[in-house]
Amino acid sequence: MIKLNLPTYNFRLKSKENKTLIFDKLRKKYMVLTPEEWVRQHFVRFLIDKKNYPASLIALEKQLTINNRKKRTDILVFNSKGNPEIIVECKAPSIKITQDTFDQIARYNLKLKANFLIVTNGLEHFYCKMDFENETYIFLKEVPNYK
Repeated sequence: MIKLNLPTYNFRLKSKENKTLIFDKLRKKYMVLTPEEWVRQHFVRFLIDKKNYPASLIALEKQLTINNRKKRTDILVFNSKGNPEIIVECKAPSIKITQDTFDQIARYNLKLKANFLIVTNGLEHFYCKMDFENETYIFLKEVPNYK
């Protein structure tokens, strides 16, 4: 897999039926190692190891319904009260981050009302703080640390 613009981590990998699998510590099972999953696993470890977010507050591929359609957030971080705090949208490194990517995460946030949005393809990362009053977001230089 490609080297990402994130810290390097050791993951448990195994092969099954000509597929590489990666062990997901949060879901406690092996997942098919796609380029997007590679980014998701790195970003989760980054949030836990470098930004001190408790693993217990992080949900992966959380389902939500928008306009009667089932969608999934890649990474959803809750605050200590159980409310959505951060939504992370992960793309494969080969996928360029565009306005469509921001539109996608913004649609999710109409329902979730998280304070921060993050879009990453593992190489480029965009961090935003929501400004609900002005219905916009403010770009940040980095992910806030867990408080």
